[in-house]
Amino acid sequence: MQGEDLSNNPLIIALDTPSTFSAVRLVKKLKITGVGFKIGFELFSHAGPRFVKHVVGHDVRVFLDLKFHDIPNTVARAVDVATKMGVWMLNVHCSGGSEMMKMAREARDAAAASLKITPPLLVGVTFLTSLSDPKEIQISSTVEDYVLGMAHLAKKSGLDGVVASGQEAALIRRELGLGFVIVTPGIRPLNSAAGDQKRIITPKEALKQGSNYLVVGRPVTETPSPLKAVDDLLTSLS
Repeated sequence: MQGEDLSNNPLIIALDTPSTFSAVRLVKKLKITGVGFKIGFELFSHAGPRFVKHVVGHDVRVFLDLKFHDIPNTVARAVDVATKMGVWMLNVHCSGGSEMMKMAREARDAAAASLKITPPLLVGVTFLTSLSDPKEIQISSTVEDYVLGMAHLAKKSGLDGVVASGQEAALIRRELGLGFVIVTPGIRPLNSAAGDQKRIITPKEALKQGSNYLVVGRPVTETPSPLKAVDDLLTSLS
């Protein structure tokens, strides 16, 4: 890591823990690498908005991964609050529809303008990487067709990008162009356990397929040396 330009570090480390102490310790340890940090349901439910602001205060990029999915007004209000926390990125479910996504984008823009801050990236979740069979949730199309359809809807609704498996990243990149952000979870280094993820991919392959940001959890957070794990991941990308 020494001597490298880490300003465009694509890694986002998932702080999937109920312990604020463990989360802050990891942030302090890894912030020198330039990685971003994801706060999801578990940590948010335990610690709430005040803790999100606390992590933001460590001068790191925070991805608030709450996957808002509700009626348009409710989601818009939630996005307003999330934007005012100072997060770098947040997400909604594309399946909430175009009106919901448009109102989320408008709320994001208005909140950022009111505080005179850069608007956070707003991305749409296409199809969870823990799922492999769309028919299980009554979707008749293939994963690829469904994800691409959701990505087109997200772009049409004014979102900055989507959350999608690396297995669909190349298709999205080809169809929607270079300016559309792709965030890929389910990232696993070679020889790592899949866990509860079904559609996994290695970091280097995900970038090759067109992903911009890579969400990594257990391969970093459950190792004795998270800093070395991040260093190894960054080395694997070169």
